[in-house]
Amino acid sequence: MKAIQFLFATLFFTMVSCGPMISTNADYDKNVDFSAYKTYAYYKTGIDKVEISDLDKRRILNAIDQQMLAKGFTKSDNPDLLINLFTKSREQVNVNQFNAGWGYGWGWGWNPFIMGGHQTTVTTSTEGTLYIDLIDAKKKEMIWQGEGTGVLTKNTHKKEERINEFVSQILSQYPPTKK
Repeated sequence: MKAIQFLFATLFFTMVSCGPMISTNADYDKNVDFSAYKTYAYYKTGIDKVEISDLDKRRILNAIDQQMLAKGFTKSDNPDLLINLFTKSREQVNVNQFNAGWGYGWGWGWNPFIMGGHQTTVTTSTEGTLYIDLIDAKKKEMIWQGEGTGVLTKNTHKKEERINEFVSQILSQYPPTKK
């Protein structure tokens, strides 16, 4: 029985540790014909207000460019869409306690040769949310908003990869499919 429990625990932790998840969501105006939009530009006034480093801002804009170009859009001085973004972040504190060798539970009972152990670990992480807004350039109305939430990395070598994951998962929901 302990072997089965160990197998399930190992499987669970393997699935969880495969990579940090990004949860995404999108909302849009159901009366808009998204096929009419072919060009885009950035809403500079809004993007200048985003409170992140210029390096991260550049990484996000490059990732958006890659995704929009892959969808067949072109950058333009006279765009159909304006793209704006903003971010939020919050620190998370995780406290994990592990107690081994004492108490009731699965097994054959108390063993005087096994000493119980109690361990507490505290970790912190930063959870970030990236919002990408698409605005009809002529009407000046937001027509689509995508958001992605997940754990951020401070590792300089992995930042670009993580930002690309966020942007690609958010923009994978554009254009929306009507159901």
